[in-house]
Amino acid sequence: MRVRVLFFGRLKDIVGKGEEQAELSEGARVEDLFERYGRNFPELAKFRASVVASVNQEFAEWRAPLASGDEVAFLPPVSGGAIPAGAAVEENLCALVRTQIETSEIVAQLKAPPDGAVVVFEGIVRNHSAGRSTLYLEYEAYEAMAVAKMREIGAEMREKFSIRRYAMIHRLGRLEIGETSVLIVVCVTPKKLARSLAPRQMGFGHAAGMP
Repeated sequence: MRVRVLFFGRLKDIVGKGEEQAELSEGARVEDLFERYGRNFPELAKFRASVVASVNQEFAEWRAPLASGDEVAFLPPVSGGAIPAGAAVEENLCALVRTQIETSEIVAQLKAPPDGAVVVFEGIVRNHSAGRSTLYLEYEAYEAMAVAKMREIGAEMREKFSIRRYAMIHRLGRLEIGETSVLIVVCVTPKKLARSLAPRQMGFGHAAGMP
């Protein structure tokens, strides 16, 4: 049987290509495919403990069986490289971008008068990792799968919590120290959350001006 194999980041550098078609025996599993490449590229085998595998854009266990026509991707936790970026803009924003993330502009676009709170999380590039200095980071993504998973997470958030609108944005390409790599914005209106975050619980009070 034949499967399509994708490599990202450092793994792509080791193998020397981003994708190829591989012939496998019937009954082969994800781990068999990776071990095959590991035998041809010993450096690749060193990443076995940290690599994440997916089959047809869904995260997969190493012992997951493969079928002819499957698309298998191997992704390191943090990877480098460059791919064309695409952004999907809708009522809720899930996007991969290659330009600077403008936090204040995005928050201004999302929030509305009914909102009781806007929660903002920014992940930024730091100057160290695992005890070593970092000069910059370069991000790559399995784009189709990344956006799909972002939407899944967003749908789950809206189902479990009282969220009116949200944005999840990740930047690709080279980022310098201090730049924003990921932005998550959540707009909420519910009384339940308002009670849990009520200013009076922190020693503050307020008076509302009403017509």
